Amino acid sequence: MPDTRLFLERHSYRRRRIMDAVRMLPLLCTLLWLVLPTMWPNTAEEGAQTALSVAIWYLFVVWILAITASFALWRRVRHHDEADGPLEEATDG
Repeated sequence: MPDTRLFLERHSYRRRRIMDAVRMLPLLCTLLWLVLPTMWPNTAEEGAQTALSVAIWYLFVVWILAITASFALWRRVRHHDEADGPLEEATDG
């Protein structure tokens, strides 16, 4: 087996990882919204139930974090796109 290393340019590698994060963000938010609240204790014992106000705050905080993360990732992608420069369009003439 040849001992050659695949060289990936740092700029394109980082942009790909950012795009991976953009793709994973909706899945992470869905998991946080749907799965974790179903694991909260919901027993008949007094004091063991999660208050509705806590659940609403949890959903609100996850929503705000999702918006913040989307904005931060959008800025990173825009920064990398601007660093690449304008795309040169091929002409058929």
